[in-house]
Amino acid sequence: MIKNFSDHAANERTFLAWVRTAIAVMAFGFLVEKFDLFLEIAAPSLGGRQPSVPGQKFANFVGLSLIVVGTGMVAIAGIRFFQIAKQIDSPQSLPGTGSRLDLALAALLVLLGCALFFYLSHAFVAAA
Repeated sequence: MIKNFSDHAANERTFLAWVRTAIAVMAFGFLVEKFDLFLEIAAPSLGGRQPSVPGQKFANFVGLSLIVVGTGMVAIAGIRFFQIAKQIDSPQSLPGTGSRLDLALAALLVLLGCALFFYLSHAFVAAA
């Protein structure tokens, strides 16, 4: 039997949850980037109106930012996975790692989500 198996299994599940979340964030960034391209292509059939150029740049920035954040999440999750695996096997008792980084990533995603909401709501109001 593996020593501290349940702790190592929990660590691995947490790592995989972070990776799954990061893949979803990157996929959403790709969707934002490509949806903006779709709007540019579909604009002639929408009454001849072209999407605004600043809006396109903003959507490109948000899409690329989400991809970068997702990539960073995978890297941070990998680093934390190995650090916690070492701590589990360590004979000494260590304090918890805290959650400042988790909260910072969550805050960044909330800011990007709010920015995307305001961009889309502006585009919706302008189209109406």
